[in-house]
Amino acid sequence: MPITSHTKAAIGAIAILYGTLSGAAAQDADNITAVRNEDGRYYTADDVPTFNVAEDGTVDWPTYEGFRRYHSECHVCHGPDGEGSSYAPAIKNSAVDMDYYDFLEIVASGKMESKGGTEFVMPTFGTNRNVMCYLDDIYVYLKARGSDAIPRGRPRQKEPKSDAIRADQKECLDG
Repeated sequence: MPITSHTKAAIGAIAILYGTLSGAAAQDADNITAVRNEDGRYYTADDVPTFNVAEDGTVDWPTYEGFRRYHSECHVCHGPDGEGSSYAPAIKNSAVDMDYYDFLEIVASGKMESKGGTEFVMPTFGTNRNVMCYLDDIYVYLKARGSDAIPRGRPRQKEPKSDAIRADQKECLDG
């Protein structure tokens, strides 16, 4: 299934980077601050997707799209705005505290965990285009929520969608 070029590179690198990047290494780096903008997508110094919120509260398009896609696919289990529910944990801090590649791996492949005799299962979304085509957007939305850069609820103002983002989405969804 085709996905955005950045996500393709990230998922392709998971096997290589999974062993070399630890959560501690990811937390040592600044995984919040945008240092560059590429066609409406913002990246950290480590080339990890991040958000951009202007002083007037305007969010970048991927953060806005992440809000929409999160609430379409993820909030059923993880609650509104990444706050958690009785069914699944809060994940608004996951994009801040967890390594980017670990986040991609868990969403794509799922996760099983046993705590106190209870089995917790995160299903695999690797073949769900409504998730995978927008995974970076969901990630930056959760990163913005987890760092308190945006409040709960739909962002009121957003940057326009770039032609490059539009083309990436079309390629992924049509693939």
